[in-house]
Amino acid sequence: MKESDKNIENLIDKMMAENTLESPSMDFTSKIMSQVLESEKSKSKVYKPLISKTTWILIGIALAFLFIYNVYFVGTENNLDIGKSYTDKISAIVSGIHISKTIIYAILIVPFMILIQVGVLKNYFDKKYEL
Repeated sequence: MKESDKNIENLIDKMMAENTLESPSMDFTSKIMSQVLESEKSKSKVYKPLISKTTWILIGIALAFLFIYNVYFVGTENNLDIGKSYTDKISAIVSGIHISKTIIYAILIVPFMILIQVGVLKNYFDKKYEL
């Protein structure tokens, strides 16, 4: 076993003596870094909004339609009776509920604060992940 190890070691020594040490070119690092940057650019994600423009347009059209419908058609005599009966039922259900001023203030302020936090966090993450 030792004899075969010595033969292998002698063979490796001869092979190492025949080959000279190769060094990379002078601009090796810049070439590698340019390839890394190109691969990073190709991997970067393109911003895609959560709600597309067409969806926003459809939501706007639906809201406009509801507004126009409410202004021109709900105020007529036929719909007034139906609306009044629903209003009476809703007021009968809600009349037993008492809400303190603190709860009302919280209901009004919390959505506003959430919107502010969303804006602040969006700016923070945009700056953090900016290339």
